[in-house]
Formats: sequence, C-alpha cells, structure tokens
Amino acid sequence: MEAMEDDGPNIKDDLNHNYRASSGGSKVPTDQGAASVPQPACPPVPRGDPGFHRGRARSGTSGRSKFVDSDSGSESSESDGSAPAVMSEGKFTLDSTSKFLLNAMAEEDYRKNHWPDLEKAIDRLLIQNPTDHISVSYAQIYSYVYKCVCQQHSELLYNDLMLKITNHLEQVAVRLQACSPENIIEHFNFALTQYTSSLQCIVPVFMYLNKFYIESKLNRDLRDDLMKLFADHVAEKQVNTLITLLIKAHTMPFQVQPSTMANVVKGLYSLRPEWAQLAPALFSAFIPQINPPAVESLLPDYAAHDQKLQMELSMNGFPRGDQSRKRASEDS
Repeated sequence: MEAMEDDGPNIKDDLNHNYRASSGGSKVPTDQGAASVPQPACPPVPRGDPGFHRGRARSGTSGRSKFVDSDSGSESSESDGSAPAVMSEGKFTLDSTSKFLLNAMAEEDYRKNHWPDLEKAIDRLLIQNPTDHISVSYAQIYSYVYKCVCQQHSELLYNDLMLKITNHLEQVAVRLQACSPENIIEHFNFALTQYTSSLQCIVPVFMYLNKFYIESKLNRDLRDDLMKLFADHVAEKQVNTLITLLIKAHTMPFQVQPSTMANVVKGLYSLRPEWAQLAPALFSAFIPQINPPAVESLLPDYAAHDQKLQMELSMNGFPRGDQSRKRASEDS
C-alpha cells in the first residue's frame, strides 16, 4: 500500500478539499480555483464589424462599454455608472413635455373641430317647439360624440354639455320670473314640455358619453343629471309661486286647462317627489297614492269631505243634473 501511494502524483489537499498539484505534477483544476483566475477583458469590437450593431454586452461595472441591440430601439452608453440616471432623467422630462404638448393639441382640436358643431346642434334642439321639426343631422352629432369619447375627451364633453344647458336654463328662469302671475302656469308648462322634448333627442345622441363615462365613472345617468338641472335652476325658483297658483286654480274649475294643470303637477312631482308634501290635496287629485291609505275609522270624515266637495261644485255652477230619472229607493 505504501508503494502504491508513492507511485501516484503528489496531490495536496487543503481543508476545503481543493486539490492542487505540486510543481512538476499534473494539475487538476476545480471550480473555486477557476473562479479565482482573472478573466481577460473582452476586446473592443470595431465599428466596421457587422456584429457591432447586433451584439449586446451588458455590465454593471463602472467604465465598461454597453452595447444594446439596435432592433429593440434602445440606446447605448459608453460612460460611467452615473450616465444612465442622467439619461433616464432626461428621457422622463422629454416624455412629460411631449405628453403635455399632445394633450394640449388634442384639447385644441376638440375646441376647434368638435365642440362648436355640437354646441350649435344643442342650441337648435333646446329651442325647438314640441310640435315643430328641426332638420338636425343626428348621425353627425352621434359621430362627433363617439370621436370625443374615443379620444379621451369625455370629461371635457360632459362639463361643456352641463354648462351649456345650465346657461340655457338660467335664461328660461329669468323669462319665467318676468311673467305675470296669471300666465306663469302656462309658461312653466311650455318650458317644461319643451325641455323634456329636447332631452328625447339629446340623451340618445350622447349615448356613448352616458355609457362609457357618466354611468361607468360617475355612477349616474345623463337624463337624471339633466332633469336635476331643470329642477335646480328653474322649478325650485318657481315652486312656491306655482303651488299657490295651482291651489287657487284647482278651486276654480277651468280657470286653467285641466291638461295643463295635470302636466304641471305631475312634472313637479317627477322632478322632486318631496314637493307633494307642500300641497298633498292638490297632488293627490292628479297622482294616486299620495295620501296615506284609507282607514275604516275615518269613513265618516271621508263622506263629509265628499259632501263638502259636492256643495262647492253646486255653488260654482255645476248642478247635480236631472234627478227625476234616478231609481226610486225601495223604502219609498
């Protein structure tokens, strides 16, 4: 055994079992031994070499050259480690400026090419009479709205639409305030009818704005928002005067057309149902279930109320009619 050990190569073993050969013997390289050997630096690639534009060598060591594949559209850097931060900072500033300029150009295009045509169409729809027909290209309006939504102008379009209609309703309120009391019911009925008729055209052509912005982001509905504008800027300013005049007209039949009375009362209730509490008797004459349910213990009061109403009608020139043909009672 000792002879066999003497014949073998002179191999020394350290504590980490890294075998090293003595001078004159064969060398057995190991992984750790190879890692400790310094690697030669890559020679610079000449720019004339076709592989220069396709090669990629990345290194985080300061002072190393960096080559990036030209197909990826990235940039190369041959400076120290602080250069990428400077270039990144410069690129971020450029992107922010470009984005700001693009947004400004897009908004200018909206103000110049889209909104003026939409504004004209809205004006024509708002001032039309309910019985008149105005030639408006609904397909063109629909196309403008679609383009504005697709170009991320939904918020601008919504704000402009609400501002436009608000200004119109403020003018309507000023005209109603200038009306005489005996005509205000008819004028309010005309304004409400005209406005609701215009919404039947405005809401459908703004369908994309309603679906992709108002419903999805604001969780509201376009028609509800526009009716709220009428309630805030027109009806609320006239509701007390209107209810007073409506109660007076209700006690004097045919002073105001029944259809006008019904339309105004129902319109006020649709705008804000809580207004019915200002005159429950008036609203209950046109809208069912305004009053609380009937109670059996109050039947005598109901009968007295009906008799009082009949007496008032008789005193105002409404006779009960010919009672001679009425069937005689069995007790007579």
